[in-house]
Amino acid sequence: MPPAPVDESLPAAHRHAAARTTGFGTTVFDTLDSVRALPPGPRSVFDVCHVGVVLRAAVFVHAAVALGVAFVARDTVDALGRIAGGAGVALPAVLMWLLAACALKGVLGRAPLAAQWAAAVALGAGCAFVAAALVGPLAPQLLGPQPLLAPTLAGAGLAAVVFHWLRLRERAMLPADTSARLAELQSRIRPHFLFNTLNTALALVRVDPARAEGVLEDLAELFRVALTDTGTSVTLAEEVALAQRYLAIEQIRFGERLSVSWDLDPATDAARVPPLLLQPLVENAVRHGVEPDAGGGTIRVRTRFQAGRAVISIDNSVGAAPSEPGRGIALKNVRDRLMLMHDVAMQFDAQRVGALFKVRIVVPL
Repeated sequence: MPPAPVDESLPAAHRHAAARTTGFGTTVFDTLDSVRALPPGPRSVFDVCHVGVVLRAAVFVHAAVALGVAFVARDTVDALGRIAGGAGVALPAVLMWLLAACALKGVLGRAPLAAQWAAAVALGAGCAFVAAALVGPLAPQLLGPQPLLAPTLAGAGLAAVVFHWLRLRERAMLPADTSARLAELQSRIRPHFLFNTLNTALALVRVDPARAEGVLEDLAELFRVALTDTGTSVTLAEEVALAQRYLAIEQIRFGERLSVSWDLDPATDAARVPPLLLQPLVENAVRHGVEPDAGGGTIRVRTRFQAGRAVISIDNSVGAAPSEPGRGIALKNVRDRLMLMHDVAMQFDAQRVGALFKVRIVVPL
């Protein structure tokens, strides 16, 4: 069969990948080439729509205000009054700047660097001017003899510093993002699992063809996801379904030695998580908790909606028989990808508590 025509409007690297495809979507091998060959995606320095960026920017601006006050305050009472006045202008100004940058990130991200600098400084000056104009009449004694000029100049200067920090942050995140992506590609479903599953299916073909067919269907779905570039995020419901397929295969292999419990809250299904987040965690639970123990073990997966967040818990028993110590690659990879996606809005904890190994993940909804 002749190969399908390739869209000539695509970039050269994309045409090269498309020409090699087998019709099953971009595979892990194509993606590895893409990471090396394609330029970075459209990422804007002004992408400040994250809790971590907002907190850091607000803390920095308030610290700068407090430091400036320290040079002119006559005593502690005067310093506190000036800090209160400065904070009254700084907080709304920095929030307005962040909201404007977030709303305009697409437009500003495509502008030349000089225009980005000008926009950042102008937005800082404008937001500070508006905040001072609103706060000044309420407490004129707190802003001094220049209630508009000084805040406007300070807003421009602080905006320039914040923008420079955002550019440094962007440069630092690019190699981290690439490294985490490569680690995720390289830590996909391990080959030994494929061999074990095929052996299980072969053993079932004669005695229970229907179960053998189910095993192979689950295996095909697992590798369809593992070998396909699924993008930067998927829903938690999709991740749970994938983990269920994985454990269904392991359940056939281990039989009564493996006990699996699912306690799922549908309210968390829409949470966005990096692809292949849960599968390596449940695979770790099988490999280090169930497999080395002659008596088998238990795995419990639980999701809960809590205060606007999705809480995911994976607990597995740890037997007396020691397993081969791992290097923590799967746990580190999961933590790194969650941090890149959700920053300080996520939580990740993994620790042994008595006879259980517990992993707890919290992501925003």
